[in-house]
Formats: sequence, structure tokens, C-alpha cells
Amino acid sequence: MKNEFIFQQIKAKASFLCVGLDIDLEKIPPHLHELEDPIFAFAKAIIDSTHEYAVAYKLNLAFFESYGIQGWHAFSKIIKYLNSNYPNHFTIADAKRSDIGNTAGYYAKAFFETYGVDSVTVSPYMGEDSVNPFLEYEDKRTIILALTSNQSATDFQYSIDQDQFLFEKVLKTSIGWKNAEQLMYVVGATKAKVFESIRKLVPKSFLLVPGIGAQGGSLSKVALNGMNDQCGLLVNSSRGIIYASRDNDFAGAAAEEAKVLQKQMERYLKLRGLI
Repeated sequence: MKNEFIFQQIKAKASFLCVGLDIDLEKIPPHLHELEDPIFAFAKAIIDSTHEYAVAYKLNLAFFESYGIQGWHAFSKIIKYLNSNYPNHFTIADAKRSDIGNTAGYYAKAFFETYGVDSVTVSPYMGEDSVNPFLEYEDKRTIILALTSNQSATDFQYSIDQDQFLFEKVLKTSIGWKNAEQLMYVVGATKAKVFESIRKLVPKSFLLVPGIGAQGGSLSKVALNGMNDQCGLLVNSSRGIIYASRDNDFAGAAAEEAKVLQKQMERYLKLRGLI
């Protein structure tokens, strides 16, 4: 899925919202447990209620892998449902994979061919040959971890190497790789102060931005410092949307939370003159 196509969806929806499907069976409404596949049932209801406000969905693999075959089966069903019913929505497998080239090639095949997602998150710290297999898929996107939203991100990502932070070296190095135009980057919303400098390093790339809401990130700071001329942002919200209610009205409550964020995003898009 090309950046231009994503931008067209952003303009059509007046939104750059990504809904994170971090599905915890202990947090979903109790009545769903009576169903054959509660994970899929919950995800389907959330997707159906929020699709008009979102341009992307991010499935965190840990929440599916933890349930074994049941989780993987639900993951596959959710992606198929999105691809069949909402094909204009950008899908992200938040897998954070990293391995030597041969193994990375099979990770890429698994997510891009077997499951049919649009993008996958990867760790770049094993270097170029661990990322190249993902970049061989022309119509897919590879999302590199650059500067994450967790508190301990400073342990390594802010290490100084030749008068630059390690995350800056990752950005500068990766833009020289073959098919680098297919790269996107994870930049946490809690690191909003550095968005302006990151934009100077990757001015045209889309940034996947977790950390809004429960983690304390500021949408306004991210939007004002991180937008480019195609918006260039996919801002993720997970818990704040999908767990807005544990009652029978959970899907409607999720839609209301998504709508609140969409309306805020619409204002920033208008301020930037993008819609």
C-alpha cells in the first residue's frame, strides 16, 4: 500500500487514527466468552464500529501468540475480515521481528504472503540484511523501531555514537538501504520533543506513533511537530478505545472514543491545510 494511497484515506476520513487491537480475554465483555471465538467476535465488533474513524488497524502479536493456536487462528480471521470488508484500511502486524536474513525472509513470507498484512514492525538492530527480506515486497511496508514510547527506551536508543543518538543513526543509515521508500518508523508519542528533528532526517516517511492516551503522549505535540505534506502520521490508540466499556455497549463506546480522536485529528489536518 503506497504512501499516496494512505494519504488519500487520511483525507477521506479526516483522520490519521490507527486502532490497536491488543485483545486481552480478561478485559473483554464477559458475555463474549460464551461464543466459539471470543477474540474474533470482539475484534469484529470493534472494527465494525470504528472503521469510519480509523485508517489503520494494528494487531499486537503478543496478545494473539499468548493464546496459542486459538490466538493465531483469530489473528488470521481478523486479517481476512479486514482485507475482505475494509480493504482500504492499512493493516499492521506489530510483531517486532528481527533475525538473520534467511529467517527474516520466512518472517516476511509469513506475514505478507500467508496472512496478507500490509506491514510488519521489525527491529533494525541486527542491521540491513535482517531487514532487506521485508523490503523485497514492493507493495508492503516495513516499520522499523526507531524511538519507542517505553520508559527504558533511553537505555540504548539515546546512546551517543559519533556525536549522534543511536536512534538517529538508525534513521540516517536506513534511508540509504535499497527500497528505503518502503520504510516507515515507530516513534513514540511520549518522545514528542524530538519529532521536529526526526522529521528533518526522514521528511517523507510515515511514522507509526504509539503512546497516545494511556501512556501519556500528547496528540497535539505529535501533530504539530510530526506532520509532513502527506500527514505522515498514523497515531495509534489501543486501550483507550477498545476497552472504553466492558458492558454490552462496548462497541458503541469504542466508536465514541475513536470519534473523539478523529475530530481532534481533523482540526490538525485543517490547520496544516491538508483537508
